[in-house]
Amino acid sequence: MASAISLPAANGGVPLLVLRVPEFEHIAWREGKRAARRVELRASQAFAAASQRVLRRGDSRIHDRGRDIFAVLVAGPPRGTSRPNPSVCRAMLQRIASEMAAETGLQVESGWTLTQIPLDLEAEIEIALERGARERERYEFFAAVGHELRTPLASIRGYLETLLDGEIDVPTSLHFLQTAQREALRMGRMIDGMFEFSLLDLSAGIAGARVCDVGEQLGLACDAVAPLARARRMIVQRNVSAGAAAAIDPDACLQLFINLLENATKYGADGGTIAIQGRTIGDKVVVTVEDDGPGIGAEDRASVFDLSVRGKDAALRRGAGIGLAIVKLIAERCGGSVSVADSMLGGARFEVVLPAQAEFSTEPS
Repeated sequence: MASAISLPAANGGVPLLVLRVPEFEHIAWREGKRAARRVELRASQAFAAASQRVLRRGDSRIHDRGRDIFAVLVAGPPRGTSRPNPSVCRAMLQRIASEMAAETGLQVESGWTLTQIPLDLEAEIEIALERGARERERYEFFAAVGHELRTPLASIRGYLETLLDGEIDVPTSLHFLQTAQREALRMGRMIDGMFEFSLLDLSAGIAGARVCDVGEQLGLACDAVAPLARARRMIVQRNVSAGAAAAIDPDACLQLFINLLENATKYGADGGTIAIQGRTIGDKVVVTVEDDGPGIGAEDRASVFDLSVRGKDAALRRGAGIGLAIVKLIAERCGGSVSVADSMLGGARFEVVLPAQAEFSTEPS
């Protein structure tokens, strides 16, 4: 790759920006070299156009025909900066990667590093891509933690604001305070065990060690999202069989239900209905959550549980596309599953299947 590259001397090294289209090789195998070449041509054009807007004279664009790697050596600082820095490098990469992804319709991986003389380009490219992968993992981790903390914080704030507004009887005030306290305690447990709840800690076990009352956890989940539902004038209907017990940690079960209900409050219709059902069927506990929102098309159902995938009304709703990915992770780690279909209400119908437990654990929590 790039037989002749001029690498100027610079204190601290010269930034190397690397982009990769990982699907390129698969397209070549599946559809042939001509199809891959068309994708490569579109990616190359987008790469050239985007990099032209952010680079300066003396910078080197690097790409060899037939490869999925695109790179830039930044000889001088980008426009408007005195010297390249990590935030500038990431911004440049994001701009170029976004245009390449938009042009090709494919995922574009990216990363950057500071090169040194003598330059081993192939090794530096691998270093840059590994660095980019680590940065994405860190971003996904903190995004997951932030997402999980947002709901209890919103619940606590909602209940406290309602109390401050006054005109609430004593029993209701006590219930609101207890719910806020419970959410604060749960948030503390989440912070203490954030690696267990993060999307990156796939090895931690949350399955089977504990048993919980599914109806109780659904009730707590409804309390947690009540401020969100109330803000959109939604009615939450709950029909859960008594005594439904699942082999899953109570906090994990609660988090699963909160994420499902939060999704329903986010995408359901203003003034609409959220319907919850739970029952034991053989050795499984089946819980469904339905809303009357826009629903999820059949073509999107396979990916809706992937990280950072959002609904078609996502532009109108705040979120990061993490909640349903966490639902899937928790369900599968306890030996269960989650799926989505059309709802009789007109929106989406999520079904969670958890392993049933005949008796509750007597071990102290």
